[in-house]
Amino acid sequence: MAKIKLTKNELKKQKDSLKMYQRYLPTLMLKKQQLQGEIRITEMRIKELRTEKDLLDESFRNWVGVFGEKGVFTKDILRITSLRTSHGNIAGVSIPIFDGAEFETAPYDLARTPLWLDTAVEKMKQVILLDLEAQIVEEQRKRLDHELRITTQRVNLFEKIKIPETRGYIKKIQVYLGDQQTSAVVRGKIAKSGLERAAT
Repeated sequence: MAKIKLTKNELKKQKDSLKMYQRYLPTLMLKKQQLQGEIRITEMRIKELRTEKDLLDESFRNWVGVFGEKGVFTKDILRITSLRTSHGNIAGVSIPIFDGAEFETAPYDLARTPLWLDTAVEKMKQVILLDLEAQIVEEQRKRLDHELRITTQRVNLFEKIKIPETRGYIKKIQVYLGDQQTSAVVRGKIAKSGLERAAT
């Protein structure tokens, strides 16, 4: 325990601190629960996105051989022109929200390219969108995890250190002040009886 003054002013200060800790602790605990719930939601969304991507990958496997046709499907055929995100707020944490993406498809000769190229480009867009959304949701989870760690530390600080420590200070000051008051009463009685004896 830190050194404290054993005075009435210090007692009032410690009681005020205890009230403040007890007032903020439920709010911090509620925030902790909310963050834990939101983290579970983001983890479920990440799982859903992975499942969707796995299903798309599986559908690609059926005709992946056609991608090997020379000069048909190149890495330059599809590119992202813009990523659209906005910002949200969960329990005081600023998080990015995925709003979509814009793509640009390189021009290709419809007469000279296979029919499947249009479908392949659309499937690639879907895969890229799922990857981009997964990255954004991962960033959400990372930020929420960070805030949860800080909030948990504060809850533990209040619950396990500050509140018991402050209660200990209050008890110590009250005992000291009680002893001082008892001592003053005893000294007063001794002085009074001494005066009475001197008067007789």
